[in-house]
Amino acid sequence: MNAVPPLLHSAFRHLLVALALCSLAASARADVLVDNIEGIRLDDEGKVDRFTGLWIDDGGHILQVLHRGDKRPQGTTYRTDGRGRIVIPGMIDAHAHVMDLGFAQLELDLSDTTSLADALTRIGAFAAAHPDRPWILGRGWNQEKWGLGRFPTAAELDQAVGDRPVLLDRVDGHATWANSAAMEQAGITPSTKDPVGGRIERVAGSRRPAGVFVDAAMPLVRQALPRPRPLDYDIALGEAQKLLLANGITAVADMGTDVPAWQAFRRAGDEGHLNVRIMAYAAGLDALETIAGPRPTPWLYGDKLRAGGIKLYLDGALGSRGAWLTADYADDPGNRGLPLLTPAQLRNLMSRASMDGFQVAIHAIGDAANHEALLAIEELAQTYTGDRRWRIEHAQIVAPGDIPAFGRDGIIASMQPSHQTSDRLMAEARLGPDRLQGAYAWKSLADAGATLAFGSDAPVEAPDPFAGWAAAISRQDARGEPFGGWMPQERVSREAAFAAFTSDAAYAGFADGRFGRLARGERADFIVIDRDPMLASPGQLGQTKVLETWVSGEKVYSSTAQPSAGGR
Repeated sequence: MNAVPPLLHSAFRHLLVALALCSLAASARADVLVDNIEGIRLDDEGKVDRFTGLWIDDGGHILQVLHRGDKRPQGTTYRTDGRGRIVIPGMIDAHAHVMDLGFAQLELDLSDTTSLADALTRIGAFAAAHPDRPWILGRGWNQEKWGLGRFPTAAELDQAVGDRPVLLDRVDGHATWANSAAMEQAGITPSTKDPVGGRIERVAGSRRPAGVFVDAAMPLVRQALPRPRPLDYDIALGEAQKLLLANGITAVADMGTDVPAWQAFRRAGDEGHLNVRIMAYAAGLDALETIAGPRPTPWLYGDKLRAGGIKLYLDGALGSRGAWLTADYADDPGNRGLPLLTPAQLRNLMSRASMDGFQVAIHAIGDAANHEALLAIEELAQTYTGDRRWRIEHAQIVAPGDIPAFGRDGIIASMQPSHQTSDRLMAEARLGPDRLQGAYAWKSLADAGATLAFGSDAPVEAPDPFAGWAAAISRQDARGEPFGGWMPQERVSREAAFAAFTSDAAYAGFADGRFGRLARGERADFIVIDRDPMLASPGQLGQTKVLETWVSGEKVYSSTAQPSAGGR
């Protein structure tokens, strides 16, 4: 018998080892059976389907959704007894700002202040507690909630902190409040001009900046801020993930991803601790080209990250009177808000992104902005055909005559139910009673054929999908006000709201078929909660507690392992 040449002998030996390893891997398949649960999901027709178990493969995909009476798989590697607890799909926040949410956990939070005096006391105490910080940063103030009737001033902020620059973003992120030291460092003087799409609030009767900068004027003062380090972004992402997972959010559309944020997402993915799925929408064309290049990225890290779209700002917000309206603000005659793009600029940006296959998401709050967004989509849809899933973010104030247009061209109405409960009184003041038809009009838009995708706009609102779900079906806040709901004809069904926070939110981000439904072949993203959301009253639903959060069949949060984070 001829001897085997040494080279072939070595190759044969390696082949046998490889076959043995493959056989071992196949026999060691680590599938999981999550059994004895009260599962709730929506079927293909949007109807409630109750199930009792999930069989999950070692890649985190669902092999089978098990119902009562179904035969259980034998020989699974792991079995988890759900002890009869309620299980639903992981919630998806269709519009949030991940890094802003993370940084907000590290900065001063003014969201629960009730007056200017309360805020100034809180600011002074925070500065005293952090003498090493060269800048005092924070967010969350709301002059409407304070009953102030005007914007706060730099002179008032100087009373709290005068020795260091202070910069505090309004709750909606569309205005910032600076003290004199911050304006001095930024080189702001009476001769500083208002930029296009922005406004510098002035001391009455003069050109002297009063301390508040709206929309496109915000960078004038923010450019003096020291840039966060990559480590700061990593820490902020960690804080954001903890908060999202504790609230049952397993996926999020990040609206306005910049390059440093994308790099932090990639570092987390590379190092194996990206647990929340992120659908990234770049903050403008430059960021889009740097992040994704000539086409949307593939799904990365086991469907954890994808850059597939661009976020465009068409106007500001109602609270800072930057939302672009067709008529004057009822409480500020002569002001119709701030269009941030011309019609030509909007269409050029949309076309540039669309020709490379990117999804377009347009921030539009006022009725003039929504009208312009709808016109632009109708025009571009004739050129860029196919499944585009054009998105309008917020769609807060829509002229009744424009509502039917949402049913054309496959438009996604990406809306935030908690905004309605927070904004109700302010919206009435800004618009007056005769212009509220079409305000936060969830049901009308859905009836017109739009796909609803719900989110929180965190950190503008707390990343609490159950508070949003409760608001969507009741049009009431956490106190049950107003009685009977605000414009109750715009309530949506419990099932429709459930879909808007799960399967339809996934569809809105081109993630359908990957996660969002708890269906065979999809990722096993689910949460364990303390009550049945289909039976709870709106008040009870809003108080739902998340007990566990699972992503790809792996438990990534437990309320017994760490304190629950209920939002800001």
